[in-house]
Amino acid sequence: VQLQASGGGLVQPGGSLRLSCKAPRMITSTFWATDFGWYRQAPGKERDMVADISSDGRIVYGDSVKGRFTISKDNAKKTVFLQMNSLKTEDTAVYYCHARQSGIDSWGEGTLVTVSS
Repeated sequence: VQLQASGGGLVQPGGSLRLSCKAPRMITSTFWATDFGWYRQAPGKERDMVADISSDGRIVYGDSVKGRFTISKDNAKKTVFLQMNSLKTEDTAVYYCHARQSGIDSWGEGTLVTVSS
């Protein structure tokens, strides 16, 4: 599965960013049946789950982003979004889009989010 992540950049603390993950080559019915998620990896740290949305719409957030981040998906556009509000310096990381379909994991190239004044 090809995943194209975008939307990263430099933002001040307290600001917002919206990440997008497109799956342009996935047929719509397959997109519907796929679980998606966002992970992040800060320098020197392990990759952690940020948010996950299952094919049936169940959502799970990492503890550090609850109440600030929102994951959603647009099945018609075959795109998954991560709205990030009230960003903190500790949110600085490379963010990766993830897909799991029929037990197979796919990862997109990361997009860098830097939160700094």
